Amino acid sequence: MTKLPLIYAIIPARSGSKGVHDKNIRLLGGHPLLAWSIAAAKQSAFVKRVLVSTDNEEYASIAVHYGAEAPFLRPVPISGDRSPDRDFFIHALEWLQKHDNLVPDIWVHLRPTTPLRDPKLIDEAINIFNNDPNAVSLRSGHEASESPAKWFKLNDDGSFDGLMGNTWLNMPRQECPKGYIPDGYVDLLRSERILESEDMYFPRMLAYVSPPVREVDTAEDFNYLEYEVNKGHILQSYLDNILAKKEN
Repeated sequence: MTKLPLIYAIIPARSGSKGVHDKNIRLLGGHPLLAWSIAAAKQSAFVKRVLVSTDNEEYASIAVHYGAEAPFLRPVPISGDRSPDRDFFIHALEWLQKHDNLVPDIWVHLRPTTPLRDPKLIDEAINIFNNDPNAVSLRSGHEASESPAKWFKLNDDGSFDGLMGNTWLNMPRQECPKGYIPDGYVDLLRSERILESEDMYFPRMLAYVSPPVREVDTAEDFNYLEYEVNKGHILQSYLDNILAKKEN
């Protein structure tokens, strides 16, 4: 492996979730949702700093308690549910340039809504990305249980057609192209590309095939993830130690 550049993690955790109230700080396994992403980043061998980008002081306080930094609050105009990811990256980069006169070469983007990660897989993705100097980004996805070639699209007249054309609908499943669902397990981006283009993932976005993972969009997702956490997870001990220090 070549020499590693400077790598920071960023965890976007805005308030104001519409689907689940205060989703990013709702408890999972006794800890706020965003804390699980902090734990994964803190246990990476390569991440030098873990920043949380939030518009909420309570969220920022929770982030700091679990070992992250929250040195700024994200402005409200770029904290809506339709605000593109690039907005909070640019805000963080400009803050770091002004206050630290230093920005990372690579960002590890960890969405709180994918809480159950293995830090070793984050490091594996970093190694893959760092060994391809032509890649401007890396995104993770897991294989879909059904090929999108078998999916339908709904027409205005109430009929179905094949999403990728009708020919595939009659083909054996094994002959259809595989599809991969973006899952937020680990995404990597270069600061240089973020600053120069709104199309910050291309022209070359590497693939990282992650294990199947459950994302949090609804209250029912929390119920499923609680079941997974109760079976035991590698991040649990880090989080429990943090909580024990708070109680003492």
